[in-house]
Amino acid sequence: MSAEHESIATSAAELVNSEGGFPAQEQQPPGLTSAMNPVPDHGEKSYVGHHRLHGLRALITGGDSGIGRATAIAFAREGADVAISYLDSEQQDAEETARWVREAGQQAVLLPGDLTEAEHCAGLPGEAAAALGGLDVLVNNAGYQMARTTGIEQISTEQLDRVLKTNLYSLFWLTRAAVPLLEPGASIINTTSIQAYLPSVTLLDYAATKAAINNFTANLAAELGPRGIRVNAVAPGPIWTPLQPATQDGDHLESFGGDTPLGRAGQPGEVAPAYVFLAAPAEASYVSGTVLGVTGGKPVF
Repeated sequence: MSAEHESIATSAAELVNSEGGFPAQEQQPPGLTSAMNPVPDHGEKSYVGHHRLHGLRALITGGDSGIGRATAIAFAREGADVAISYLDSEQQDAEETARWVREAGQQAVLLPGDLTEAEHCAGLPGEAAAALGGLDVLVNNAGYQMARTTGIEQISTEQLDRVLKTNLYSLFWLTRAAVPLLEPGASIINTTSIQAYLPSVTLLDYAATKAAINNFTANLAAELGPRGIRVNAVAPGPIWTPLQPATQDGDHLESFGGDTPLGRAGQPGEVAPAYVFLAAPAEASYVSGTVLGVTGGKPVF
């Protein structure tokens, strides 16, 4: 094993406890990276770029933290300029992500706003394209969940609206606005989840949106294929991001990820290479309509 790959694997394993999870902790949604124990590994020290995305321009929603931050860092080190979308309350995390992108020598554009608002989504791809000089990659990564402790009766209409609008409506709104800006060779990458295949009872509404994203991905790939635009998705498993302490029972985190075949939760930096692969014009030129699982061994079929 090379020193580069060994450092990634070693770092991820060292961050989990004996059960594969993390110390009990809770935050208010949407959660901040700096308050997490331990702070996630986004590949800040380990990710090495190889010019696979040189000259590309990407918009990443939920790009302030977690998988979005790791993907922004990886894209930048591969030579892409990056615009990130995030909530106003996540400004601190967004600024930190932008710092890493700029340290890689690439342009970082910060675009705060609420993806549950149709008007904001309609203008976001155009704002990114205007700031970056065009748009080549759309990463629909933003997501929201809130675990339940009782039955379906606990899911309020307000919560259902937030989950559906963040995870699914925004996907349609953003993609609808982005497609006219994309040229042949561009790509769209959606973030689905292991929850689409092995749904947790406590995440009924969230899991349903992720199954819908799988269908959206395959269907849109068929529609946009003749235009030379590829559409794929990444299905993460249990990954250590601010979404977890902000939306789960704190005690649950002590065993979070321990039920995977690899025996631990993953780090955002371990998911980002999947997005790089799917965005890369050379490596994934014939890949479309695919869901790529990064799940610690849980099946995505």
